[in-house]
Amino acid sequence: MPENPQPASSDSNYKGIILAGGAGRRLLPLTHGVSKQLMPVYDKPMIHYPLSTLMLAGIRDILVITTPRDQAAFESFLGDGSQWGISLKYAVQQEPKGIAQAFLIAENFIAGDPVSLILGDNIFYAEGLAEKLTVAAKRTQGATIFGYYVTDPERYGVVSFDASGNVSDIVEKPEKPVSHYAVTGLYFYDHQVVEIARALSPSARGELEITDVNRAYLERDQLAVEILGRGTAWLDTGTHDSLLDAAIFVRVIEKRQGLKIACPEEVAYRMGFITDEALEQLAADFGDSGYARYLMAALREER
Repeated sequence: MPENPQPASSDSNYKGIILAGGAGRRLLPLTHGVSKQLMPVYDKPMIHYPLSTLMLAGIRDILVITTPRDQAAFESFLGDGSQWGISLKYAVQQEPKGIAQAFLIAENFIAGDPVSLILGDNIFYAEGLAEKLTVAAKRTQGATIFGYYVTDPERYGVVSFDASGNVSDIVEKPEKPVSHYAVTGLYFYDHQVVEIARALSPSARGELEITDVNRAYLERDQLAVEILGRGTAWLDTGTHDSLLDAAIFVRVIEKRQGLKIACPEEVAYRMGFITDEALEQLAADFGDSGYARYLMAALREER
């Protein structure tokens, strides 16, 4: 995630969804009383990372989908988003029935607009990421997904390419992967996505699979894949080890550069969502903390 994104020329016409449901069973006992997306990744809560990614794409109208237990905690913590110049709304996923179920839950929120979905435990960091997101958010037809080279593709949805470099297939957790490119937890779709999701049948594990949504766009010849190349970090934080790895990664980058990853106040300011005065007030709200001093330093730099 670039630390100094250029202000968006205009707000994206996309809406955003953060899927922050699930029971977080792999993180037990930590998640007995709190959503994993509200747990810390080094110096900020996990939810700030996907939120900042959508904001970098110029998306300002965002729905957070949570569990029934955790909805009140998210609303209390994030509020309505106005402090960051965005609008946050909330919905509940009664039980996890697949990533693609998010589009059915969010049908009224989407209201026929294009939409970007990001998983609540995914972290993206790269120079030039904002530019890639902006390109995806400017597409008004079809779908855009992001491919990332991994050593263990059998754990993911895997995208394969033909000799001309065009997408030829997407397979969920293949036993014998034909490529090393995993599909990340960030997706951009046009207005067709609700119709596609509604037509899906549950998989063998009883879920509406996001891979089936992507395959539907592929069959319509409307699927674009952006490759996140070397120098890009894509991290998920669904296990104790991956949560610690992500925290160490963020700490190393921030300590080395003195610049924060996924600071929504800074992203909002640099994207032009909030004014100098608003950022100054946000800094004041954090009192005499290092976080407040960081925000004031960002303000002085721009002035």
